[in-house]
Parts: sequence; C-alpha cells; structure tokens
Amino acid sequence: AKLLRLHTALLAARHEAVAAVQADYFRAAEEIEVTETAVVLREIRHALRHVGRWMRPRRVPVPLAMIGSTAEVRPEPKGAALIIAPWNFPIQLALVPLVSAVAAGCPAVVKPSEITPHTAAWLRDFLARVFPTDEAAVVEGDASVSQELLALRWGHIFFTGSPEVGKVVMRAAAEHLGSVTLELGGKSPALVDASADLGLAAEKIAWSKFYNAGQICIAPDYVLADARIAPRLEHGLAEAAHRFFGPDPARSPDYARLVNVRHFERVRGLLGDALARGARLVCGGQVDPAERYIAPTVLASVMPASQILHEEIFGPVLPLIAWEREDDALAFIRARENPLAMYVFSRDNAAIARYHRGTRAGGGCVNDALFHYFHQDLPFGGAGWSGQGRAHGEAGFLAFSNPRGVLRRRFGTADRLLYPPFTPWSRRLIDLLMRWL
Repeated sequence: AKLLRLHTALLAARHEAVAAVQADYFRAAEEIEVTETAVVLREIRHALRHVGRWMRPRRVPVPLAMIGSTAEVRPEPKGAALIIAPWNFPIQLALVPLVSAVAAGCPAVVKPSEITPHTAAWLRDFLARVFPTDEAAVVEGDASVSQELLALRWGHIFFTGSPEVGKVVMRAAAEHLGSVTLELGGKSPALVDASADLGLAAEKIAWSKFYNAGQICIAPDYVLADARIAPRLEHGLAEAAHRFFGPDPARSPDYARLVNVRHFERVRGLLGDALARGARLVCGGQVDPAERYIAPTVLASVMPASQILHEEIFGPVLPLIAWEREDDALAFIRARENPLAMYVFSRDNAAIARYHRGTRAGGGCVNDALFHYFHQDLPFGGAGWSGQGRAHGEAGFLAFSNPRGVLRRRFGTADRLLYPPFTPWSRRLIDLLMRWL
C-alpha cells in the first residue's frame, strides 16, 4: 500500500519534480523525466510485482544430521534507515533507496544534498504529502546536519557520494555496529579494441559521457583505445558530440550545465592542467564561467602526470589513451582503484572474457554504457574503493533486510547420542559424523 501510494503521488507530481531540479541547475526537462522520475517509478513497479516473493520465508534443506527438522530464512527489517543522497540525480538517488527501505519495512530519514536546495525542499514537501513522518521524513541542511544524523543509531545507512565521505559514513556506522550501503565513484574506464563497432562505441561513449554534462558516477571517466583504431574513434566521438548537441552546444536546449561554481572551477582546472601538459584537443574545450558551461570535450595525447588521469572528472571532459598491447591497457586499469563501472567495446568474445578476468569493477556493460544501472535484476554497486553493498530490485530489498535463520524441530533426532557424559560409542559416532555428514 505504501509503495502504491508513492507511485501514485510521484506520477501526479512529475512536472513539479522537473521544475525543482531545473531551479537548481539547467538540465533538459526530458532528461530529468527519464533519469529522475521514470527510474523511480519503474523501481516502484518492480517492487510492487515482486515484494510478496522477496519477503516470503524461504525454505532451505537440512543436513542428514538434523533430520526431523525444517529450516527457513525469514527477511526482517533492519530498522530505521538513513539515506544520504547526492546532488547529481537528486530525486532518483533519494527515492530509489527509499523504495527499497519501504519494501523491506524500514522507516527512513532522507537527507538530500544542500547543493540542490530547491529539489531538497520539494522532496520534503512531496514526502510529507505521501507518508507520516514516522514512516519517511526529509531533513535538510549542510554537512553539519549530516554529521548530527550520522551520530545517531541507524539500522542501515545508504550513502551515495565520494569515497572520502564514504569513509566518514562507515566510521560513524561502526560506532553503533550498523550496516552500510556505499555507492561511491571512481574512474570508470571504457575499453575499445580493434574488433569493436567504432560507430556504436563512439555513439555510446559520447552519449554516456556528456549526458548531464558528465555529472554521473558511472559515466566513462576515460577511454582506452587500441592504437590501430584510436584516430577513427577520436573522430567518431567528436562527430557524435556534434550530432547530439550541434555545432555550438552552449545553445543546445539539451546540454546541461555544471551544478555550481566550485564544481565548474574544479573541472576547468583539470582541463587546463591537461592542456598545459601537452594534451591535444580533439573537440570542445570552450568554457563560460558565467554559465558554468564546459563544452563536450575530448582530449588525446594526455600526459601520464596529468591530474585528469588521477582524479575522478565528474564533468564533460573525456581523455582518450591509446594502447599498443592489451596487457598495458589492463595494467592501466589495475593501477587505479576498482571502478564503479567498466565498459568494454569489442566483438571478440575471447578478448571480452580476458578483459573481465584481468580487472575488477562494480558492474558495467559490453557494447553499451550506463544501461546496466537500469536493470532491476542486476545488483548495482561498487567494488572496494568504489563502494560496497548492492542496490535496486531484490538486492535493494535485501540491503535493508536482516536474513533471520530459523531451525524448527519436528521430532527428536539422534543428536542426544552426542550429549555428555561422553562414551567410547560417542567417540565412534563423532568420527562417523566427521567423515560423512
């Protein structure tokens, strides 16, 4: 009933949601609908279809030594949950975890980002219309408010943000031995080999990188391209950006802006450092501080010491690195922390298997980008530095649930033979158990 109530209310308020996000920073209305409200609505519908099965006690077999018993796993709510949401998808990344919490039976406090204050205020008013405050509530404020919330005891904390803040969240949860889901970030690579469909690869990479002006935690952070096809891929990326946003993306109604001045200056600094160290501009490079605008930009010949190869970019600047040997490409990925996503573009199945065996990542796609995130039956999350725990669908339900194991005795068994006082017969029985059961 709660999920259905949330679905009905969000469907009716979708235009309010668009207006709230656009009041914080420019994004196309269509982009907001697709990546904010539509994602949440689909998550709710998936939960409505499956929550009855997820919450049903699951029978498990019993070993021969426990004959006469039954065993089951019963999911139960972990308790009050704290959801700390980021600014880049301020509605989706607040409400998708809330759907999982509601499905699992957990009341929740949602802390939106102070960087998107209009959306935070809308979330507060919207959830107040849907839930009583003892079921779901929004608490607004800056980092000091987050610190106060983290000092409280929570059954589960769901945090989306940077690895550095993720460590703060994990330390806070440890004080109360609470569990956490950390959806972090990192430098997600796109690897393109000589067998790839270059037109498809260029289109998918450009779309996923320049969507929301690159402010996506699973956007490709850099491209590793086989040197034999790197020049053609460079051209394809530039052509795709032109096709999406026209000759002057600043005039495109579909191209987003950076969220604030601080973030704009950080990305501009990474771009300037790369160019100063000798990077070649393939396309883009134009900036407008007044608009917080950075054009869709592709860089080649980026020097290894450039900051842009060591920091997560989180903006519309894409370095392309050419590789001569497959091992060098995989070593480049392994030299960095495990990424949240990895995208492979290849038509060689044996090579694809090698790329996956030779790296670690939270998730990803083959010959696509971003879309693994939208599949509710694919658990979404990071690996090590890029996060822990899983979200979406049943994985999200389980994140907010405690699997309670229950053994039920139906009738007496031979285990009384193992009670003290022990006898030579007990010793022989133990030997038998060690060998066969």
